[in-house]
Amino acid sequence: MPIPSKTKSLKAKYYLIPAAACLIAMGVLCYYYFMMPFLASAEKQYVYIDEDDTPDSLYAKLEPIGSAHAVTAFRTLMRHSGADSRLRTGRYALEPSMTAIDVFRHLRNGQQEPIRLTIPEVRTMPQLAARLAQKLMLDSATIASSLTGDTLACLFVPNTYEVYWNVGIDAFIARMRREHDAFWNANRRAKAHNVGLTPNEVCTLASIIDEETANEAEKPMVAAMYLNRLRIGMPLQADPTVKFALGDFTLRRIYNTHLEVESPYNTYKYPGLPPGPIKIASVKGIDAVLNPANHDYLYMCAKEDFSGTHNFARTYSEHLLNAARYARALNQRGIR
Repeated sequence: MPIPSKTKSLKAKYYLIPAAACLIAMGVLCYYYFMMPFLASAEKQYVYIDEDDTPDSLYAKLEPIGSAHAVTAFRTLMRHSGADSRLRTGRYALEPSMTAIDVFRHLRNGQQEPIRLTIPEVRTMPQLAARLAQKLMLDSATIASSLTGDTLACLFVPNTYEVYWNVGIDAFIARMRREHDAFWNANRRAKAHNVGLTPNEVCTLASIIDEETANEAEKPMVAAMYLNRLRIGMPLQADPTVKFALGDFTLRRIYNTHLEVESPYNTYKYPGLPPGPIKIASVKGIDAVLNPANHDYLYMCAKEDFSGTHNFARTYSEHLLNAARYARALNQRGIR
């Protein structure tokens, strides 16, 4: 006997209502897990993935900053997509508006946010390696092994650059070379030629000037004095180069015993410029060499008022008087 159509309709409704309820429940759950904000706070967060990270360590980094349900959704997406078997290193910015799906896509596709990396005016390449290792995924030993050579400090122009946290050492060096070449444009190269120096020699002299004075306005004066010495073949006799040769930058007075150090950086023993910079030269120092003052001074000595500036002299006898005044001031202050 056929089932009445009314009965069929009732049975269909009987099954459709629970099915619809299940679909709604599943939709709500999916929305809750996958479409709600991932972060537990309203502040932007960063997650760093390095070469040693595993899926578990990544989840451990996300759990303190993400909502529990969102991290669960993220785990599900990673596992079912196979992305957990090929983590991509990098520094990832997580915005408050991002969902678990957004975070998954960012990490899966390697959509990093660059960092602002400042090249500091440090004295040695090991110091630079240590500072860079604090900001990049690279370790200091890897960086230091690539930062060798007397003139390598000339490669770096102090500035702030945008780079990716996981940049490789070769790519980083290549980037710094491009920035170096852009800095040494035709105008600066022409000025270097006019003072009789190569760009590397300009950086070397600028590094000495930076150590001689922190007074920006005085740097062209100091630059001109050293250029005058170079032109006549007079030794530079720059105290900062002796400190560099000794590896002791804390010295406040240079004695005759210090001048005996055997090093090509000892500009009391060896005429001309040292083999390379004694620090990463500042842009102000470089521009002082390229735009020196116009004078005929050959000597300088720190002023006895400890202002950080210098007395300049044309003759050695004048210089000795300046040096005597400064020595008395040091003795009065007990500076040895």
